[in-house]
Amino acid sequence: MEDNLILEPIRIDYIWGHEDWCISAHQRADCRIVNGKYAGSTLSQLWKEHRELFGNLPGEVFPLLIKTIETEEDVSIQVHPDDAYAKAHENGALGKSECWYVLDLKPSAKTAVLGHHARTPEEAEQMIRSGSWSRFLNEVPIQKGSFLQIDPGTVHAVHGGTRFIETQQNSDITYRLYDYGRLQNGKPRALHTEQAIACIRSPYVPRPSEERKELGEGWTRTHLVTCPRYTAEKIEVMGSLAADCRHAFETVSVIDGNGMIGSTPVHGGSFLIIPSGSGMQEWSGTFTALVSWPGEA
Repeated sequence: MEDNLILEPIRIDYIWGHEDWCISAHQRADCRIVNGKYAGSTLSQLWKEHRELFGNLPGEVFPLLIKTIETEEDVSIQVHPDDAYAKAHENGALGKSECWYVLDLKPSAKTAVLGHHARTPEEAEQMIRSGSWSRFLNEVPIQKGSFLQIDPGTVHAVHGGTRFIETQQNSDITYRLYDYGRLQNGKPRALHTEQAIACIRSPYVPRPSEERKELGEGWTRTHLVTCPRYTAEKIEVMGSLAADCRHAFETVSVIDGNGMIGSTPVHGGSFLIIPSGSGMQEWSGTFTALVSWPGEA
């Protein structure tokens, strides 16, 4: 029986706030295991040398990346490519599907940018090139506990004062459309207008909510999304439940509370991987966690 893998986050600072890359095998921030027989190894090492921990999934890179993000200022208006565009234009990299679970926010951050109002690709390009941001951008209300799926090609951004967990593909490709005229080291940050226009999907079609709950004695499981690259659920433990790893592996991001997953103590801010071959484990205590696993596409 394999032990759960606890990872050490890596912080990256930005002009607008910071990110903690909590479950990452990306070359920019390769997290280390801090427990058990693999302590000291990086996640990318385990992916290369012990693929059995991940159900012998194919692929050159570990497929997921989990972050916590805290914004002090507005994040740039941006879009991510899909796998096909990234493969063709970004040296074979993965595209970027992502989703957000809002942990907390200030009163000034009650909305997020999600999608746009252009009816055609031509209208989207015209609005972007003319800087008609108030007409172009679509804003949606958010609150603590909100969940948003951001498919590739979706224009998006969050405002300053937002803290959230992001589950995404293992990719760091972002095309900035607009950055509010901010300066970094005395110069504006680079924009990626042509790449963004090529990737934006028009018209924007809001994704219907997939939320559905399964209730048990001492726990609640809420399905949040299934997309080609991952599935995400929220587990609320208020007692105990017995759970087997049902997939090649599962990532666990503990939002709040305290408890145990098998023999692993967890608390708000714990990030771990339940590997293949871990067997049936008891989840006990009072805590809430996001659980995700890779898709089959």
